Amino acid sequence: MPPSMLVANESSPAAQTDARAGKYLTFQLANEEFGIRVLKVREIMGLQEITAVPQTPMHIKGVINLRGKVVPVIDLRLKFGLEAAEYTQRTCIIVTQVQGESGPIMMGIVVDGVSEVLNLTAQEIEDTPDFGEAVTGQYLLGMAKVKGKVKILLDIDRVLSTHDIHGLAAILH
Repeated sequence: MPPSMLVANESSPAAQTDARAGKYLTFQLANEEFGIRVLKVREIMGLQEITAVPQTPMHIKGVINLRGKVVPVIDLRLKFGLEAAEYTQRTCIIVTQVQGESGPIMMGIVVDGVSEVLNLTAQEIEDTPDFGEAVTGQYLLGMAKVKGKVKILLDIDRVLSTHDIHGLAAILH
């Protein structure tokens, strides 16, 4: 392909969705499959003892000690308003690195189970449908269509919002 054709394609709408393409770690919550960018994942660990912190919202489960670092843990089911579920052998904590106001922050999310790492192309990712004003898609990067199923791609920086981080910052300092 001549170089002039490549330049023309880079400004096309399809090239703009390429920013969402890449590797995603997929996991389950209730009956849904979600994905977050692998670059945001620091570690996947089995469930361990979580130290509860008083006077925090229900979805903030507490903190764990990760090699000497105190890491806050959020139950993603409760954060999304889903019904609480009994933790099982498959329940795990995904330790993520999110962008806080003063730099990167490690946070854990409790999920029902980890599935796989997918390498998604721009063609497999669609924009989030418009659910109307009452339903906000602020947490969502898009929807991935893989093997006939839809996986919801999360913007983990927005999911673990500054509101959660501020509440925990007071606890951790």
